[in-house]
Amino acid sequence: MVLARSDAVAEIRLTGRAASSGLAIGPVIVLTSGGARRTTVGDPSQEAAALEAAIEAATAEIVGLMETVQGEVADILEFQVALLEDDALAEAAYNAIAGGVAADQAWRSALDAEIAGYRAAEDEYFRARAADLVDIRDRVLAQLSGEDTIAKISGGSIVAGEDITPSAFLAADWTRGGAIALAAGSPSSHVAMLARARGAPMVVGLGPLSWNGRPPALALVDGDAGMVIFDPEPETRRLFESRMAAENAARAAADAGRLGPACTADGRRIAILLNIAAPEDLVGLDPAICDGIGLVRTEFLFEATQGLPDEDTQYAVYRRIIDWAKGRPVTIRTLDAGGDKPIPGLTVDGESNPFLGLRGIRLSLARSDVFRLQLRALLRAAAHGALKVMLPMIAVPSELDRAGVMLDAEFAALSAEGVACARPPLGIMVEVPAAALRAEDFGAAFYSIGSNDLTQYTMAAARDVGAVADLNDTGDPAVLSLIARTVEAGRRRGVEVSLCGDAAADTRLTSALLATGLTTLSVAPVAVARLKAAIAMVNS
Repeated sequence: MVLARSDAVAEIRLTGRAASSGLAIGPVIVLTSGGARRTTVGDPSQEAAALEAAIEAATAEIVGLMETVQGEVADILEFQVALLEDDALAEAAYNAIAGGVAADQAWRSALDAEIAGYRAAEDEYFRARAADLVDIRDRVLAQLSGEDTIAKISGGSIVAGEDITPSAFLAADWTRGGAIALAAGSPSSHVAMLARARGAPMVVGLGPLSWNGRPPALALVDGDAGMVIFDPEPETRRLFESRMAAENAARAAADAGRLGPACTADGRRIAILLNIAAPEDLVGLDPAICDGIGLVRTEFLFEATQGLPDEDTQYAVYRRIIDWAKGRPVTIRTLDAGGDKPIPGLTVDGESNPFLGLRGIRLSLARSDVFRLQLRALLRAAAHGALKVMLPMIAVPSELDRAGVMLDAEFAALSAEGVACARPPLGIMVEVPAAALRAEDFGAAFYSIGSNDLTQYTMAAARDVGAVADLNDTGDPAVLSLIARTVEAGRRRGVEVSLCGDAAADTRLTSALLATGLTTLSVAPVAVARLKAAIAMVNS
């Protein structure tokens, strides 16, 4: 259900957590929880059959949507399908139905309990997935009632509420502007990922949006500072609109230069690479915007519901990315599972601290059967372009050495089989402080600094935990010192050093990062134009 009102209220300023950058102004649409009730109820067997049919119909609906989308959206919908196909999710509902409870009430109660559990979880990953459970709860309720429970959001609106589901987000036209302001939510949620991809400003964690019972008519959203102003005073609105005009002019100027090289004000050339999560991220992109691909996250191949990918499936995807690059270097990261990226059937369940457990290269070395298949696919793809292979979560040189031995063994095996292949350079991600402190001890062909984890582990503060988010700062002298140390190690060894974490796209850090000696930055495609413009303002 969507409510809105037009009478004015006093200006209210709220500060939360930035989830998607940008500025927006528009009328407020307040999302409220709701959902139609069924008017007729059958006996327990009929109710169980009704719920089963509704779950199947909701699953088919999502599968149908998956056929029309690609990339992150498809991954999100696939996650929801996996939830619906998990029999354990509906078990409590069927038990309640057997006791005489109506199907819709049983399903709502069962899912509400699951949602509450997710929201109360210590792990931010699970808290961020609560909105997906709300989504599938409402899809099944819609099937049971015959009425659509997905909120309709008009383009250009500021969506305010406790949280927003992926379905509600995808139903809106974000090309017309608009933004999201949430009482709860998470920067790690699926909707936050979608908002960043669509360029929709988003602020989460604003706290209760009661407005003393009087919803606002208009809002200003600052997705950079994490601030929302409801029913702004005329002067507040005027100043904000001036900021937006300046931002739009700067964006237009940056877009005009996105195909040119990135150079500092005093002429130092900086290489700009792309971070991608799937081949679909490259659709419609001109390779000329970049100097290559600095990070291909391969997790998307392993998160599919049909199980772990075989060698040919992986090879086809890697080959497709290499072909797009047209001779430019492509760096593909081996599977970085674990931590906040669990993969059924592969990662370890129930680790007391998964961020310090069996993740990244540690998991790959422990599951050599899976790792060797990926290495074989990469070796075959390397025959078609300038491929580089990167290992995540490296802490000690022996991990690189063991991976190198396995890569050489698979190269020899493929060569003996007469399969076209090439041995790509093998580098490491520097995201563990131990690796930064002794970078020269690694025989890596290149270093790629993962600023997200390097910052998290250096500062002992997760960026998605609000209470300590201010400590998670790549601009802290301790983190910058480790980056500079890695750059110097690369200089001494004569190998390339790049940075591929989120900090590379944060233009507030551009000058500080380049001051460490970095000459290669890797960012999401959407950030290329803005970063090139920021680099042009830096004097080395």
